[in-house]
Amino acid sequence: MGTTSADDAYDALREAVLTLDLAPGELLSERGLEDRLGASRTPIRAALLRLSAEGLTRRDGRAWRVSPIDLTEIRAVMEYREIVETAAARLAVERADAADIEALRAVAEASREHDDADAEMLRDGGDFHLALVQLARNPFLANAVRDALTRLLRTRWLEVRTAESRAHARAEHRHIVDAIAARDADRAAGLVAEHSRGTRDRLLAYLEDEHRRLRGRGFAIVESSPEPVRA
Repeated sequence: MGTTSADDAYDALREAVLTLDLAPGELLSERGLEDRLGASRTPIRAALLRLSAEGLTRRDGRAWRVSPIDLTEIRAVMEYREIVETAAARLAVERADAADIEALRAVAEASREHDDADAEMLRDGGDFHLALVQLARNPFLANAVRDALTRLLRTRWLEVRTAESRAHARAEHRHIVDAIAARDADRAAGLVAEHSRGTRDRLLAYLEDEHRRLRGRGFAIVESSPEPVRA
């Protein structure tokens, strides 16, 4: 024990949380994680702190817990992501060259190869949104979308499991690329907004429909009060 680095511990724990191997709301024992990862306590604590900054773990007294799935947070993050991505789409229309757009189209088409592989499809979907926002040539927008996708990844993992949802997302990605290629900023922004809202609605509907079953699997799903706006 003790040979696993802080980065390795972080990567392993992050994957376990994001793929729901560690369930939302699950109590985390540092000693149990030491045994699971073959790591000492220091890299385990460092990994938990990094995951806390991403909203994936939280303190529970002197212990740690996987953050529950918070429906209020999902709505807020999706709203934030829509605003950022629509702005990025407009900038992409202005700033992306033909080679950039063809590269984005290749990312959109790549998901066809992984239609039966949930993990790959989920990664491809995230790759498309990151590739899109990078065409805006604004690192702050890219970082904002990256953070939003991280916070949504556990619930997106649930939403993309059906073939219908995967096909729907793939088609919408292609339409967004077509609008950017046509240099139609209004249409590109509108399609991004429509895609974001559709994903949000499907995801929330799934969570509401499957709430009891997911709780039966030990998933903590909560609806917190919105944070007050401070002056």
